[in-house]
Amino acid sequence: MRKIVLIAITITISLISSAQKYENNWQSIDSRPVPQWFEDVKFGIFIHWGVYSVPAWAPADADIGVYAKYAEWYWWRSNENSKAGKLFRDYHNKTYGEDFKYQDFAANFNAKHFNPEQWADVFKKSGAKYIVLTSKHHEGFTLWPSEQSWNWNSVDVGPHRDLCGELTKAVKDAGLHMGFYYSLYEWYNPLYKSNFEKYVDDHMFPQMKDLVNRYEPDVFWTDGEWDYPSEKWKSTDFLAWLYNESPVKETVCVNDRWGKETRGVHGGFYTTEYDLVHDQEGVGETTRPWEECRGIGTSFGYNQVEDLDNYMTSDALIDLLVEKVAGGGNLLLDIGPTADGRIPVIQQQRLLDIGKWLDINGEAIYGTRKWDGAEKNTGENIYFTQKENDLYVICTKFPEKTVTIEGINKTGNVIMLGAEGNIKTKKSGNKLIISLPDITPLNNPSEYAWVFKIENIL
Repeated sequence: MRKIVLIAITITISLISSAQKYENNWQSIDSRPVPQWFEDVKFGIFIHWGVYSVPAWAPADADIGVYAKYAEWYWWRSNENSKAGKLFRDYHNKTYGEDFKYQDFAANFNAKHFNPEQWADVFKKSGAKYIVLTSKHHEGFTLWPSEQSWNWNSVDVGPHRDLCGELTKAVKDAGLHMGFYYSLYEWYNPLYKSNFEKYVDDHMFPQMKDLVNRYEPDVFWTDGEWDYPSEKWKSTDFLAWLYNESPVKETVCVNDRWGKETRGVHGGFYTTEYDLVHDQEGVGETTRPWEECRGIGTSFGYNQVEDLDNYMTSDALIDLLVEKVAGGGNLLLDIGPTADGRIPVIQQQRLLDIGKWLDINGEAIYGTRKWDGAEKNTGENIYFTQKENDLYVICTKFPEKTVTIEGINKTGNVIMLGAEGNIKTKKSGNKLIISLPDITPLNNPSEYAWVFKIENIL
């Protein structure tokens, strides 16, 4: 009888959930929970790939601010009346000539070495659990055969391939979540400039629905929202359709870039970019799931002049992942493939180093949540995550002496992930003092960060 009752309750909850209808307003849209899978995966790969991958240039070392170093903004910056604009324009004129138009780069965006299965293999080995590809950046060039972007998409020109479709299949076959970045606006689309409402109704909406219906993504990641408020973009119209009628209505996750007023306020998970929300730092304290996105270097799109000084080391990237996850967020780390479809070797190396670390220490990352007791423990280079009754203490530098943790009322065994045997500890009131194991180059479980697992703290 008890089993029958439990089954009935489960079915009722399922029916109530499936019957939930979201209305065309932010109060209703914001009430939809972000699907749990997003909070569990913690680490994703962003991919900026498009016609901008042909010139692949930005002044990586110039003192012009974070955003002006983005190579994917090449077309806009080349026309901009600013210090950054002059740098881009001078480079373009010197390299290609003043009469060479940006559109002429499309023929050389050929993806001739693009192997989606090889990409997916790298992503899986990196330990990433979700992928977000730029289906269309602000230049308007789509990586799928969009009817609304005739002769300005990857099937009509350039590669003559459905890049979104090919990568979607490979990523899903590898058991990873697949998603798309989509720019709401387009810099030089005549319709966007002359008839914004018609652009939204006849260009943007059909493209977004086509992406969802055609490829069934797990993430729909919008950008380029800052020109207009969400009401003008009709964002809640689209989201109501996405949540009520689309083929991914129960599983899809969206971000917070749906209008000039929405970042950190409305949508699904909140986003930061190089730790910024526009020009402000972070999203502050939030109960919403959130995600930091950034490149391995100074740009999202491939920048051929970036060198080692512009790239974060593997150690720094792992520390960044730890910091964001311990703070309750995800890390969406960007790669910029070349125009012919290769992931630069240095980027592959960084990803594989992260994957090797996660092979040993992923238990302290995946499926974890922020530990409430972290505020009482502000030691340098020490971070905390929690999973059910277990606490993970992540040291981004190997401690020089014992590790003391406040707020531990009870505990079970303590181990170091990847090492053999239990760790010696001492309890003093609500403090737990962890002795360091004897680590040598022969038995060191990790090159970058070390994790102590404290069992049964609750």
